[in-house]
Amino acid sequence: MEDHDTVLVVDFGAQYAQLIARRVREAHVYSEIVSRHTPVSELLARRPAGIIFSGGPKSVHVEGAPSIDPAVYESGVPVLGICYGAQLVAQQLGGEVARTGLGEYGRTELEVIARSALFGDLPTTQDVWMSHGDSIVSAPAGFSVTAATDAVPVAALEDAERRIYGVQFHPEVAHTTRGQEILKHFLYDVCGCRPRWTMTSIIEQAVEAIRAQVGGEKVICGLSGGVDSSVAAALVHKAVGDQLTCVFVDTGLMRAGEAEQVEDTFRRQFGVDLVHAKAADRFLENLAGVEDPERKRKIIGETFIRVFEEVAAETAGDARFLVQGTLYPDVIESGTKDAARIKSHHNVGGLPDDMQFELVEPLRNLFKDEVRAVGEELGLPEDIVWRQPFPGPGLAVRIVGDVTPERLEILRQADAIVVEEIKKAGLHLELWQAFAVLIGVRTVGVMGDERTYAHPIVIRAVTSDDAMTADWARLPHDLLDLLARRIINEVPGVNRVAFDITAKPPGTIEWE
Repeated sequence: MEDHDTVLVVDFGAQYAQLIARRVREAHVYSEIVSRHTPVSELLARRPAGIIFSGGPKSVHVEGAPSIDPAVYESGVPVLGICYGAQLVAQQLGGEVARTGLGEYGRTELEVIARSALFGDLPTTQDVWMSHGDSIVSAPAGFSVTAATDAVPVAALEDAERRIYGVQFHPEVAHTTRGQEILKHFLYDVCGCRPRWTMTSIIEQAVEAIRAQVGGEKVICGLSGGVDSSVAAALVHKAVGDQLTCVFVDTGLMRAGEAEQVEDTFRRQFGVDLVHAKAADRFLENLAGVEDPERKRKIIGETFIRVFEEVAAETAGDARFLVQGTLYPDVIESGTKDAARIKSHHNVGGLPDDMQFELVEPLRNLFKDEVRAVGEELGLPEDIVWRQPFPGPGLAVRIVGDVTPERLEILRQADAIVVEEIKKAGLHLELWQAFAVLIGVRTVGVMGDERTYAHPIVIRAVTSDDAMTADWARLPHDLLDLLARRIINEVPGVNRVAFDITAKPPGTIEWE
């Protein structure tokens, strides 16, 4: 039985909706994102403790501007409108929103001018983050104005009796210094939520849900060694123990020590029934002579599926359920709560339709940071929980050109040095990714008194929040110097090291 309150975040099309939902969860209150097209009756059937309207890119005056059924205001459920959401509240309830020519963008000083449950005993002046062209010029009847800025007379408004609130700024972004406290005031003091969405409760509920779904049937899981599949497998194992068989398809394209770590963690530490399918020769054979990146991905995807199918049929032929590491952002993107599109374990293409499994998706309500926290709570090693994103096709797409055993070994050794030194420098958690790339050319060099004709290695290190955009990481010059010296001295066949300083866009994070 769920023992937590739920707050619904209505998505009006801003990139902020996911961030709002995450901030609510950071306050230990469960939140879900819902479409603005969801009928109010459906929203209320979920018995939410509160409803938050997200920001949005449009003006409330534009034709076809996102709206919501005003019946929501009569429901008795507390409402908080943020930015566009606040303007919508004001406009729908009889206030005035106008383009005054005094839009606000960026850090702005806010002054609290009246007592409000939202601001509690917070300082009367605070820095907030604004991003709006339109402004609320006058509040609707029954509302009081609780905060203002130099440019905007109505920066926060409320009808405390009906528990309807609006803020013109973004409390969910880090630049709003007291933003999380403002959200907590709404959640705890206005909505009466209790902070019960904790790692312990998440794990307990997941275990209960898995047991209810699976019963006594057998379950199979494709392990990739990545965070999502590892945490999903650990959760399902906690729920159903030896009913679970994990298949680890070892492509031979993983980083140094990863295959051993997966085996050690799941077989020895957790006692999982793990089948380690060592298929490196098969993958390399199929990749021989292939240089086109898309063909590489396709070959790896198809080979992965064939190996998984064969092993699954041999070891768990009567399994009825398949574990997937689907996360909440995947569910939101697919736009439906019951997206049956199977996301492949290796992101290398879906499993075939004729594999008649029912899906077990224990992480489908979680964001990535929550998945990592669950992994830590379950006792997974830090190296798995905090593993940087790694492409499904593995090192094959970090070798530009032909993938051969010799070139794989060069890249694996160089990459291990990059990972080791980045960790030693304490930068591992600050960077989105840091890795080595082997490019398909040779260069002239001098080692000792000999001329060499060997491979260059490119180091790629980026910072990012979501991989949609990325900037190259400003690594200290001493660290770059150390990396170059170590790679050239310790990796046979390498005589030059370069550092990639391309942002995304125009480049991609991976080279292929």
